[in-house]
Amino acid sequence: MRILLAEDDSVLADGLTRALRHSGHATDCVTDGAQADLALSTGEFDLLILDLGLPKMSGQEVLRRLRARNSRLPVLILTAADSVEQRVQGLDLGADDYMAKPFALSELEARVRALSRRGGGGPVLLRHGRLSWDKVSRQACIDDIPLELSARELGVLEILLQRSPRLVSKEQLVEHLCSWDEEVSHNAIEVYVHRLRKKLEAGGLRIATVRGLGYCLEKAGTPS
Repeated sequence: MRILLAEDDSVLADGLTRALRHSGHATDCVTDGAQADLALSTGEFDLLILDLGLPKMSGQEVLRRLRARNSRLPVLILTAADSVEQRVQGLDLGADDYMAKPFALSELEARVRALSRRGGGGPVLLRHGRLSWDKVSRQACIDDIPLELSARELGVLEILLQRSPRLVSKEQLVEHLCSWDEEVSHNAIEVYVHRLRKKLEAGGLRIATVRGLGYCLEKAGTPS
């Protein structure tokens, strides 16, 4: 999952970014509202974690502009102020959840998982032939036997499953897998796809390559 964190407290932002990346989420961080608004209007994310007390543009204004663009992106508000009026205002503006600082990291991670279930739409468990994928636990199985996949391989599988039977380009894979301060080459993407392909073959699945266009997850025996 691709997450945008808008938080101006550098210590908290660094800690949250590290924790979310450790959980397997590509996480980008901005430190003011203007940066958040620009990122949201030009990039694609699966979740926004938004501090209300941002400089340059308030979190409320960032959220108002986001919903004015008809975006349904799930939003989790973080704020040091926990008055009923502010909670009501944030929820009325279109937030999906609300947490007051200080908070337990385990609770935030649980709320992120809950918003992932809600925001993604559709079933939590995706199936493709003998392959199953739990979007919340991020566990892939073949015939209910867990697959040992690296974080990058999981990320590739996630986007291929979500977009199947459509093609997924290398550029889309890079966008899904990487935060802004990471660099992943197209050659590296080819390596991740190759490793994942080997692990899926035993389950009767194949990753088809359409030269110059991208990749597609298919059942074995399906013509390219």
